[in-house]
Amino acid sequence: MPAYKFEALDASGRSTTGLLDAENAKAARTQLRAQALVPLEVTQVATAGAPGQGLQFRRKVFTATSLTVWTRQLSGLVGAGLPLERALTALSEEAEDPRQRELVAHLRSEVNGGSTFARALGSVPREFDEVYRGVVAAGEQSGALGGVLERLADDLEGRQELKGKLIGATLYPAIVSLIAVVIVVFLVTYVVPQVATVFASSKRALPGLTVAMLAISGFLREWGWLVLLMIVGGVGVLLAMLRNDAFRQSFDAGWLNLPLIGRLSRGYNAARFAGTLAMLAGAGVPILKALQAAAETLSNRAMRADAMEALVQVREGAPLASALAGKKRFPGLLAMFSRLGEQTGQLPLMLDRAARQLGTEVQRRALQMATILEPLLIVAMGGVVMLIVLAVLLPIIQLNTWVK
Repeated sequence: MPAYKFEALDASGRSTTGLLDAENAKAARTQLRAQALVPLEVTQVATAGAPGQGLQFRRKVFTATSLTVWTRQLSGLVGAGLPLERALTALSEEAEDPRQRELVAHLRSEVNGGSTFARALGSVPREFDEVYRGVVAAGEQSGALGGVLERLADDLEGRQELKGKLIGATLYPAIVSLIAVVIVVFLVTYVVPQVATVFASSKRALPGLTVAMLAISGFLREWGWLVLLMIVGGVGVLLAMLRNDAFRQSFDAGWLNLPLIGRLSRGYNAARFAGTLAMLAGAGVPILKALQAAAETLSNRAMRADAMEALVQVREGAPLASALAGKKRFPGLLAMFSRLGEQTGQLPLMLDRAARQLGTEVQRRALQMATILEPLLIVAMGGVVMLIVLAVLLPIIQLNTWVK
């Protein structure tokens, strides 16, 4: 049964809005009149029908955090024995964001129309990716949707926690670097020339450091706009080139070879791959389909290509551990835990342990890198400022010497 959003007037003349289910717009207006409401506008939220057609928004309704919370709420309601349709109705009524209310109402109308929940999620693929839909489909087939949704919420929460810690570890060095660049540019382009004008009438030669700073200052004042334009243009060209699959794969492969950032990227992608694969395999998704979906979650194209090659080997009969062991971009820890899981018949559990260990290692390395970078950036900034101050003070000291 389709969902409709409406605007109507009550008996006191106040405007009210909401959502309701009806066979058509005429039936929706009849329901409103039965509730002593005068319908002003009745609009269908979505049409249940062809896969891939459904509610469209200019921007995503769910953020990563809100999707985790929503999944946790739905798992709690379904796990408590509430039918899926009633659980979606409750979440729709409780939603504070109108767009989220419309989205959940659309999902409810799809389910009421006879679609499975996974198919209903597939009608809004921007909101629910392939992994999300695959896990839900496996949960519906196994009859344990509540438990699968709980596991899915745990996985989403774990991803957010890992991503948040990585951002937190790199945020401070990034802010310090930005402030340092702004301060140095200000000192070089404004303070140094102002001080130098005091000694412009003097026929004495300025110290070499001051001359160098004045040359840098003059270059930035005259050509700084061109340097900035070149930087922006270079970034734009790089972003355009990254749209090419072959270049993107080569770029990502080179990124993995960087001393510190490369190891962090490799560990983060491997942890995400292992966690997704563990969740899908634990939900009962066939290993080939789980491998393909897990590979699609990898942001690094070089590692994604390796995962797809491992998928081909597994399809041809090779064990998962052997297929992953041949891919050097994946940490050896992942292949080791996969081998233990295949030998003990507990592959999802071992993959989950591998994901947790890899995630912990990534967090440790990120915090370690941030701890080292912070004092280095402060020392570097202090050194540059010291050079600028010396460039200003040396002429003053020299002038005092001339006066004496």
